[in-house]
Amino acid sequence: MRPDAPPVAPDGRQTLAGVALADGRVVDLQLDGSRIAAMPAAAGPARRLALPLPVDPHLHLDKTHTAGRAGRGAPGLFGAIEATRADKVHWTAADIRARAGRALAEAETAGMRGVRTHVDWEDAGEPRAWGVLGAMAREWRGRITIQRAALCPLDLIGDPALGPDIAVRVAECEDAVLGAFVYRNDALHDKLARVFALAERHALPLDFHVDEGLDPEARGIETIIELTARHGMAGRVLCGHACSLSVRPAPEAAAVLARAAEAGVGLCALPTTNTWLQDAAPGRTPRLRGIAPLHEARAAGVEVMLGADNVADPFYPYGAYDPLDVLRQAAWAAHLEPGAWIDAVTTTPARWLGLDAGTLEPGAPADFLLLPAPGWDEALRHPCISRRVFRAGHETSAPLTNALTDEAPL
Repeated sequence: MRPDAPPVAPDGRQTLAGVALADGRVVDLQLDGSRIAAMPAAAGPARRLALPLPVDPHLHLDKTHTAGRAGRGAPGLFGAIEATRADKVHWTAADIRARAGRALAEAETAGMRGVRTHVDWEDAGEPRAWGVLGAMAREWRGRITIQRAALCPLDLIGDPALGPDIAVRVAECEDAVLGAFVYRNDALHDKLARVFALAERHALPLDFHVDEGLDPEARGIETIIELTARHGMAGRVLCGHACSLSVRPAPEAAAVLARAAEAGVGLCALPTTNTWLQDAAPGRTPRLRGIAPLHEARAAGVEVMLGADNVADPFYPYGAYDPLDVLRQAAWAAHLEPGAWIDAVTTTPARWLGLDAGTLEPGAPADFLLLPAPGWDEALRHPCISRRVFRAGHETSAPLTNALTDEAPL
């Protein structure tokens, strides 16, 4: 038994004393088997922190761990796209399975309980990665919930001759989502209107890569907001990136965010990939971060989430499948107060993926992370902080694996 393990009573109950929660309370966390039995106020100061098991709403498991093989390509988003396309000659079923399996093992060790992975769908035929990741979702059931979002170019999914068949195939799959890459497309409104009609016809949620650039004239998000309201899809349309909002005049951005909140559109920011790709040029220090206005979005009433996005691929050659590290990166990049944004990597994305919110309260499942620090500044001071992972009341912790070697750190 580890020296700091909670005492277990003869009836199977155990108590974790001095646990700080995201809302600032300090409690003694009493567990009874697989459930939280009680949370009385602690008599002493906080000794550790607890938070619900995290959920990542925006990953790319089809691309992961290709950075060393594919290289980085030209700087910026479109260079990464071309480097990834060139690497797809290697994407056999075995290759995809091995890379995605490595990623999921890392995510499980970090305490993840659910993910949404985008899957490139670039032509009318179903991509190999779609089937491979569908099979892996079934195999990982009970460990990590895996949703797939079909990431189609808007010109493809918005094509009246091709989009309907793709939507049918997506709708046939469990926990699947329809999505598109939207950036200054011709006839953008008409194409997005067709996508929304397909989603409504097949009862599919929508998840967009939208305005992923620093052109202030990239305004796809406004059309998405308009169509969300028109189709009554509040809580079922998630927008990732929205980088162009970061360079638009503040009054314009504020008006867009107010309409997004009213329509019920969610926003997912990707701090690592966006800061890496946006405003990138060789031999020049970037001036712009490309992160959507998170503080303003939350103040407007938009539900805001954070995701790892790309890990070890041409879009971002670094990173980890660890939502706590994503929160840490977002804290410095967007000047967030970590304790106030815990919900952006836990309860909010859980609800958007249709999972139980995972709040810590008496009677709830005893699923949580325990961090060895009395406050959030100390907890997130180091990358890849150690943590204890509890699932159904049982500690399942293991050393975080090294993302390059798959070995436990010394």
